[in-house]
Amino acid sequence: MYSNLTGAVTLPGIGEQLAFLFILGLPIASIAWTITHEDIFREVHDWCKHNSESCSRLYKRKFFYLFTCEYCFSHYVAVLFLIVTRFRMLYSDWRGYLISGFALVWVANVYMNLYSRVRLDIKRERVEIAAKENQKTEQEPSPALVVPSEALPKTPEPDHVRQ
Repeated sequence: MYSNLTGAVTLPGIGEQLAFLFILGLPIASIAWTITHEDIFREVHDWCKHNSESCSRLYKRKFFYLFTCEYCFSHYVAVLFLIVTRFRMLYSDWRGYLISGFALVWVANVYMNLYSRVRLDIKRERVEIAAKENQKTEQEPSPALVVPSEALPKTPEPDHVRQ
């Protein structure tokens, strides 16, 4: 966002706005995913999930639910980023904030969806590899113990073999 001499805000070109949109979507997605899914926040997530299911008041349940849903939480992270960056799309007034807010949420959720699919594919590949390794070890008999003939004790040959 640029200001001219009169103080009016002029927006950058649409290409630059789209670049900002896709770049700002990355940290929004990262923050929303990390807080709602990663193990570093597991205790907080479990506590919020429990409260979202057990609180007596509807507004309390909804408040705690937003910390368990990456889609819901990404709206609040996007609003925070709009306040910090003052990013606007298409319009230089409140409509620009509204459009950019929903666009940022959409882009962040596309990123999170792609990330979850990649993680799922990696997990599936690991499970398939482990299953193949287990199947391979079950099919192969354990190798017989091979002892070199030099290590065996010498026993005398029976009489009928020597003749």
